[in-house]
Amino acid sequence: MKIKFFLAALFAAVALTSAAQADKKWKHDIVVAQDGSGDYTTVAAALDGIRAYMDYNVTVHIKNGVYKEKIVIPSWLKNVSFVGENPDSTIITFDHHANIDNMGTFRTYTVKVEASNVTFRDLTIENNAPQLGQAVALHTEGDKLQFYNCRLLGNQDTVFTGGKNMRLYFANCYIEGTTDFIFGPATAYFKDCTIHSKRNSYITAASTPEDVKVGYVFDNCKLTAAPEVNKVYLGRPWRPYAHTAFINCEMGSHILAEGWHNWRNPDNEKTARYCEYGSTGAGAPSGNRVAWAKQLTDSEAAELLDVNKVFTQFSTWLPSEN
Repeated sequence: MKIKFFLAALFAAVALTSAAQADKKWKHDIVVAQDGSGDYTTVAAALDGIRAYMDYNVTVHIKNGVYKEKIVIPSWLKNVSFVGENPDSTIITFDHHANIDNMGTFRTYTVKVEASNVTFRDLTIENNAPQLGQAVALHTEGDKLQFYNCRLLGNQDTVFTGGKNMRLYFANCYIEGTTDFIFGPATAYFKDCTIHSKRNSYITAASTPEDVKVGYVFDNCKLTAAPEVNKVYLGRPWRPYAHTAFINCEMGSHILAEGWHNWRNPDNEKTARYCEYGSTGAGAPSGNRVAWAKQLTDSEAAELLDVNKVFTQFSTWLPSEN
């Protein structure tokens, strides 16, 4: 009898110890600090401290520093926020480009987000490879991704918005690049962002599928450029039914009068869905926009500015804005 009581007590103690260890491992707040003062010294290592398919929220607090890491946020994670201290000094960076060992565009990412329901705040994601080909900083594949006050830095192909029907929301972000530096098939809404061109080229290269109503919406964004840049197109269709709208955006003099390019394929002019409304600045429409681009009516613009409609084409979801 004493042995039974002893074993029962032992098993209970082991269970309590295991539970305590599990509680210690699966934190709701995780700190990443390079000086060792946090839970982890790298962002990649912190991912191991997040429980798969959890139903609670986890915040990964990233202290200031330059984190040279190539990171994949896997699909089995959700409800995670990555929060830096300051977008100018919390920097995740790597330097792969497409011409390294025939790597190709889609292996060059610095941060790849396969997970859904993930938020990024107050940090920089950068690909600082030299201008030797495609070099993605942010590669997204998940749904319901949010970016607030982030800097996304690179050259060609800075931000890849992957996945049909995937929904992305960018607010108060700074995005820079050279060629096609915002590209892909996802539905992405850019609110109050600065879009900075570093070279004469193209800003967007949407590949919106034919049966998806909305691709890219730029709402109240500011389009800027390096001093020597003076010939930039708003976009060209990576795939025939590309959809991109610039609404109430301030456009610098670097934006060409024609605005849009057909990627040297006249057939794209029959299918691409390019539109503007309320553009201001030296690069705003002057009557010389290409004939196959559209100026939206008040009601058409209002519909695209309704985030509820843009993001509930497939299922209910709205960015939290907090």
